[in-house]
Amino acid sequence: MTERSSGRVAVIADTSLQRHVLQQTLLANGYQVLLNSDPQRLDGEQLRACTPDLWLVDLAQLEDSPLIDLLLDQATAPVLFGEGQAPERNSEHYPRWERRLVGKLKRLVGDPARAVGPSLEGLLNQAQRLARLNLPDSLSSTALVAGQPAREVWLLAASLGGPEAVKEFLDALPGGLPLGLVYAQHIDASFEQRLPQAVGRHSQWPVSLARDGDWVRCGEVVVAPISQELAFADDGRMQIHARPWPEPYSPSIDQMMLNLAQQFPSCCGVIAFSGMGSDGSAAAAYVRRQGGLIWTQQADSCACPSMPDSLREGGYSSFSASPRELAEALVARLAEQYDQ
Repeated sequence: MTERSSGRVAVIADTSLQRHVLQQTLLANGYQVLLNSDPQRLDGEQLRACTPDLWLVDLAQLEDSPLIDLLLDQATAPVLFGEGQAPERNSEHYPRWERRLVGKLKRLVGDPARAVGPSLEGLLNQAQRLARLNLPDSLSSTALVAGQPAREVWLLAASLGGPEAVKEFLDALPGGLPLGLVYAQHIDASFEQRLPQAVGRHSQWPVSLARDGDWVRCGEVVVAPISQELAFADDGRMQIHARPWPEPYSPSIDQMMLNLAQQFPSCCGVIAFSGMGSDGSAAAAYVRRQGGLIWTQQADSCACPSMPDSLREGGYSSFSASPRELAEALVARLAEQYDQ
């Protein structure tokens, strides 16, 4: 099912670099760009003909512009003045700049993550298509039993197009693996209760909402809360805090990665599936320093490759593949560990 972006934005910026970065950032986060122009190339008629949900104005060279005065006088949509010169996309400062801008856009225009939820209906009606992978002999003979507290935990991170990709991954994954999974999905909170059934209905992995005070257990998928931060106690038990996730993403994949790598250093991994924006890039270096792995869904299999692309461009991803191939690689990695 094709998911549509939401929020129509018109950009006015007076440098080509700023227009380019703003265009990339808006599209990567699910917004439509109706106009992207230098103010000196616009006239009043063009201004009146454009009907966005928000005007994004970023002027570095022109301190005063008659066109902007006209816009402020006549615009029926909100006018947002930008966050200043954008850092390069591969800069360590870019994720912070992007979070500030996206946070303001969500408050003024809305959250494109709301477009993810309706696709769950298609997943609930979907017949299973993929054959499940076989469990290797080296893992079938392990003493680890499903339901035991997991000593190794991986994060499945996703946004736009994520539920379809995660379902394909879980459909292929055999039961009996000695690890647990946490699933963080950008989605409107109204769809939280339906998400476990939609992605787990054909899987050997039970998918359930996070349980405060319990462990992530071997052979299960725990869905991170949409509105409250999920962390871990010293003994590894899940803690659902009353506080919300740091803005602008819910759940915050960056924060979930930090919390996971703090509790399971060298025994954790992250798989970034299809998604908007660059959530996860700010915490990726910490995960790698802690000894965790970061894998990504390959771009040509994503509905929206922005999130895994940002991890690849930052040099954090050590492996990229389709959802089924990611499942194959995870099974092979565990089999090699337990064959030694």
